[in-house]
Amino acid sequence: MNISTHDEILSIVSSYFTIVGFDQSPTILQIEISENNVTDKFVQLVRKMESKNLIVRLESQFDRTFLLISRFQPPKSRRSWIPRALFAATIVTVMIDGYYRAISTNSIVKGDDPFYIAILYTISLIGILGIHELGHMIASKRHKLKISWPYFIPGIPILGFIPTFGALIISRGLIVNRNILFDIGISGPIAGLIVAIIVSTYGAYISPMVPSTQAHELLQKSGLMELHSSIIMDTTIFLVGKHVPNQEIVMSPVLLAAWFGFLITFLNLLPAWQLDGGHIARATFGVKWHKLLTYASIGVLASTGYFIMALFVLMFSMRSPDVKPLDDISPLSRKRKKMFAFVIALAFLCAPLPFSIFT
Repeated sequence: MNISTHDEILSIVSSYFTIVGFDQSPTILQIEISENNVTDKFVQLVRKMESKNLIVRLESQFDRTFLLISRFQPPKSRRSWIPRALFAATIVTVMIDGYYRAISTNSIVKGDDPFYIAILYTISLIGILGIHELGHMIASKRHKLKISWPYFIPGIPILGFIPTFGALIISRGLIVNRNILFDIGISGPIAGLIVAIIVSTYGAYISPMVPSTQAHELLQKSGLMELHSSIIMDTTIFLVGKHVPNQEIVMSPVLLAAWFGFLITFLNLLPAWQLDGGHIARATFGVKWHKLLTYASIGVLASTGYFIMALFVLMFSMRSPDVKPLDDISPLSRKRKKMFAFVIALAFLCAPLPFSIFT
């Protein structure tokens, strides 16, 4: 850092905090400050420094508080056509998947035109994923965090069972503190879950019923898989009157889209790695417990048959275990701490279980 930058930085910091002393190396300026309650002022300082391509970290050593300031290179904006191309490709793979699933369903019970059902399926599944990412985007904008547009990931229709591998957004800003990390983590799954419940209710309503004695035989004949449901999905099926003695519901493609939505919510809410639930756990408990909860989540995934996902989390958690906020000193707010139990409860309610609460 040159002298003018050095003086400018000290001037900016002194407008927020009382400077006790400072020490400068070729790459980092370390400034000791005297304040203890620094959460809100630190957020303002980070935004100010970010505009000057400077990054500020807050650390505590032996009851002393330090600001560590260094230069950083903002991530380059990716080509704008990439998210659009991926979105279009995902629409195509989901449409193809929905069309052939509608044909399979019609081989059991005659239903609507497969192309029409494929459109509903696509709107439902893309809507769940899109609103999930929109939730993250709204929370990010609220905290003035720069992010990319969603990157939808096309899957393998029919044969691969998964028509899309979901979507993601890339952060181009800095996660300042645990409260912001928590808010961004929880916003997506909650938003997506609300849409999944709506889709599940409609999907259950339009799904046909067949006698229980014929259900297994018809499913084998059509090639459809019998999937484990979740408590939330079972509840929506019950509320629309489709839980009838001696009758089985044939999952329409729209209801299947909701099933995918609940599965995605369950996986995302696991307190592991850099999943949404992992961000929530990291913000709530810190590094040590986040690591333990990651291993516990891997065990849950393996025990429920999601071996590929378990391996995926295990491999990537070794390379980039978590997201560390710039201010890792300030604790999570009490209101947010209390919400962690709610998050785990939602994960359980969305999990595909080998039993139904209504049997």
